[in-house]
Amino acid sequence: MHYNLVIIGSGSANSIPGPEFANHKIALIEEGTFGGTCLNVGCIPTKMFVHTADLARQATDGARFGLDTSLNGVDWPAIRDRIFGRIDPISDSGEDYRESHRDNANLDLYRGHATFVGPKEIEVSTAEGTATLTADRIVIATGSRTAIPNVAGIHDVEIFNNASVMRLDKLPESLLVLGSGYIAAELASVFAALGVDVTIVARSGALLRSQDADISRVYTELASDSHAVELDYNSTKVERIDGKIHLFGVQDGRERTLVADELLVATGRIPNADQMGLARAGVSVKAGRVCADKYQRVLNDDGEPIDGIFTLGDVSSPYMLKHIANHEARVVRHNLLNPNDMIEVDHRAVPAAIFGHPQIGTVGMTQRAAAEAGIDMVIGVQKYADIAYGWAMEDTTGFVKIIADRQTTAILGCHIIGPQAPTLIQLIVQAMATGQTVRDIVRAQHWIPPAMPEVIENALLQVIEASEATGEGNGPAAAENLTEADLAEDARTGAN
Repeated sequence: MHYNLVIIGSGSANSIPGPEFANHKIALIEEGTFGGTCLNVGCIPTKMFVHTADLARQATDGARFGLDTSLNGVDWPAIRDRIFGRIDPISDSGEDYRESHRDNANLDLYRGHATFVGPKEIEVSTAEGTATLTADRIVIATGSRTAIPNVAGIHDVEIFNNASVMRLDKLPESLLVLGSGYIAAELASVFAALGVDVTIVARSGALLRSQDADISRVYTELASDSHAVELDYNSTKVERIDGKIHLFGVQDGRERTLVADELLVATGRIPNADQMGLARAGVSVKAGRVCADKYQRVLNDDGEPIDGIFTLGDVSSPYMLKHIANHEARVVRHNLLNPNDMIEVDHRAVPAAIFGHPQIGTVGMTQRAAAEAGIDMVIGVQKYADIAYGWAMEDTTGFVKIIADRQTTAILGCHIIGPQAPTLIQLIVQAMATGQTVRDIVRAQHWIPPAMPEVIENALLQVIEASEATGEGNGPAAAENLTEADLAEDARTGAN
């Protein structure tokens, strides 16, 4: 069967076919749950669990505010069913929408695995058999999957990943979370708040080590207040003994065994670029990802674009973020419709959020990256504890850290840890995306006190003060010493 356009993956790429493609014969191929990672097993359901966990945590935190509150019970099936009672129908309706041909009468939905057998020839293995498709143009958007670490026995026992753990029949009494990134941080925080005895197990010496060093350090310390944290643990073997998971490993040069009811593996995700026979299409894959140019055209091994083949999302993007996949889908959609007037992707100010406890919002360069780039920078740090809304929340550990160019005050990066961090970061994302400097925004608008953005305003003012200061002790080293010593000490001694 020949098509004008074949799309592999129903996540962000599902937004491509619309009325403008009504005269195209299209094939949409999906092997897994319709709608992709974010909708079904990623950001949307996890954040619904996070909000529930936040409510549970607040119920146990009333005494600090003069309130007599308590958490009287957790109905896990009710929590789970409320969330997937909303998520699953969205996935089903999306699939029904494509099968009904309401926008695209010439769209065929294939439920199966796609494999390239030639440059623009694909075999789809379905329940009904194998179909061979050829196409003028192809979009590769197959996403990513859970990375399973090379630990002996891990494939011989039942383990959970971020998808399956959210559909547990009942809460375990204890849970080992293997990993130290954002998935591990978020899910460990959720289950700990719901009363599970959680131990997060990190191979490195800190949680969230890809974040700015101050964020990583403070989060690691604060996470230890809500659940156990095992650092520098080299896992060597997994066994289930007498119904319990035993995770064997080496820590501080000594053998040690961690025991719990269940094991959640959250050691990251890997692109699904290795499962489609891409070499037979001449597609270049490096570091596990499909290679693409600024127009999202797939590249061959010589670095040249392959005519008519585009890609987007986790399978090709190092960011592995839903908002980036959506942006790339809009670029691909435009370029498919306007091959003589293509637009480029914009990855200049890529924000991210981590909905652990506490929350994190981040965009741009870390302090270390700016230093390694040799940038003459200034840094503004504002603690939540020193603004009025921080007093209201009794928050003694949150802070905003803004990194800027000393001469121009162009914002290089911003890192926030504390309540509402993913919302607050958007103020800086907008400034960076539109090319506004600290000088442009700090006094060009009114900042409402005592609303939370006051913490951003004060950090910006510190950048201005540092950029205008002269003399010893006003450079990046002084700012680094302030954040590493002062803020880390606040995290250790502050009320929690």
